[in-house]
Amino acid sequence: MFASPVTTITLLCFCLLHPTLGQDCPGRQEIQGSLKQVQKLLSSHEASYMQSLRNLKKKINLLLSSAARQNTKAINSTCPKLESLINGRKLGKSHSIGHEVHFLCDPGYELVGSESRVCQESLTWSGQQPTCRDINECASSPCLNGGTCVDEVNQFSCVCAKGWAGVTCQSPVPTFFVTMTNTSAATSPSTAAAASTLPAATTGPYVRPSRCTIVQGTTHCTCEPGYTISGRDSYTCTDIDECELFHNGQAGRLCLHACVNTPGGYRCSCPAGYNVTRDGRSCKDIDECATRQNNCTKDQMCINTYGGFQCVRVDCPKIPNATYVKTSPMRCERNPCPVDNKACSQAPNSFSYHYLAVVSNLSAPRVMFRVSALRPIGDTLRFSLLGGRPVRRHFTVQRSDRLTGELMLASPVQGPATLEAEVEMSELERRVQLGKYITKVTMFVSQYEF
Repeated sequence: MFASPVTTITLLCFCLLHPTLGQDCPGRQEIQGSLKQVQKLLSSHEASYMQSLRNLKKKINLLLSSAARQNTKAINSTCPKLESLINGRKLGKSHSIGHEVHFLCDPGYELVGSESRVCQESLTWSGQQPTCRDINECASSPCLNGGTCVDEVNQFSCVCAKGWAGVTCQSPVPTFFVTMTNTSAATSPSTAAAASTLPAATTGPYVRPSRCTIVQGTTHCTCEPGYTISGRDSYTCTDIDECELFHNGQAGRLCLHACVNTPGGYRCSCPAGYNVTRDGRSCKDIDECATRQNNCTKDQMCINTYGGFQCVRVDCPKIPNATYVKTSPMRCERNPCPVDNKACSQAPNSFSYHYLAVVSNLSAPRVMFRVSALRPIGDTLRFSLLGGRPVRRHFTVQRSDRLTGELMLASPVQGPATLEAEVEMSELERRVQLGKYITKVTMFVSQYEF
C-alpha cells in the first residue's frame, strides 16, 4: 500500500533535518525517487481535479440552456391564431393549451368541419378548420305536384304547375263545374233554358253557389274543392270544417299544434316563437339569438330555447380563501394559491357553465351532458352529482369510461321549467385529492313537445 503524498513529504523532510538518524532514513537517491513519485501523483490529482471542474462547468451551462428554453416555451405556449369564418363566427379568444374554440354559421349556412377545436400540448389545434356552406333549400325537393323550386337566401320559393297553388304547390286551384247543355233534338228549348233559371244561391266566405247543369231533364250540381252540398238545398255549397272532420284521422291530426279552418280549406298555426314548417303541419323553433330578435345586453349571452330565448350572464363565483378569473365566456379558473393556504388549494380549480334547450316531456333515461378529463394527472377520476333531493329526482351521474362521466336525465320533465345540475369531477393520487372541477348545467324545458 502506498503512503499518502503528505505523509511521504513529512518523512523526507524529517530525515533531511536530522541526518544523525540516517540509519532509519532512506538514501538520497531513494529520496529523489520518492519525490518524483509524489510529483507525478500530484500532477495526476491536479489533472483529475481540472477535469472535474470542466465537467461541472459543462453541466451548469447545460442547466442554464435548458432553463432558458423552458422559459421561452412557457412564454410562447399558445397555439397559432385560428382564421375567422366567412358567413359565420368564432367563439373563444384564448389560444392556451387545453382551451377550446367553437364555430357557428350564420342562418342559411351549415357548418362543414370541426364544430370545436382544442389547443393541444403540441401547440397545434385538434380537428380541421371548418367552413360555412350555403344551405340548398331545394335539396329536399319541397315543391309538390310538379312545382319548380327556386333557391334563395335562407329560404326558397316554388313556381307551381298549372292547376296548383300554395307555398309548396300543395293546394289545387279551385275549378268550377262547366255547364254543359245537351243540344240533341230530345231537349226542348224550354228545358235548355232551365240551366239559367235555377234559384240564386246565398254567397259569403263560408257559403258558395253550386254549379249546376240539366241533362236529359236531370239537374246535376257540384261545389268548389273544400265545400259540400248540405241538406236538401242542392243549390248551396257550405264550407267543410277540415279541422273538426279530420281531428283524429287514421293518418294523425292535420296539424301538430293548432288547426284553423278557412273558407274552402284550413291552415296550421304555431305558438309564439315558432314558425310553420315546409310541410305546413308542424312547427319549427325561431332562433331569436341568430336572427337578433332578442333584447340581451352586451354583457349578457343569448341562449336560444324552444319557443323563446334566455339572456344569461356568467359571473365567476366568490369563494372564501380563493379568487377566480374568467378565461372564456363560459369558464372561470382559480388564481394561483399561496403556498401556505391549504383552504385555497382545496377549492375547485375551475367552474364551467353550459346551457341546454330541450322540449317538454323528453323521454328518459337520456344522456344530457358528458364531462371528460383532457389531461388527467392522478391515478383516479371520480364523478359525483352535487345538490339535494330536488336535483336527484331528475338527474343522476354515471361513468361511460375511465375518463368520462355522464349527466343523465332520470325522468321526463313537464315544461315550462328550468332545471340546474352540478357535476363534480375530482382527480386523486393514492386517494389524495389533487384537484376538482365543477360543471354547471342549466336546462331550459319548453312548454311544447314538438
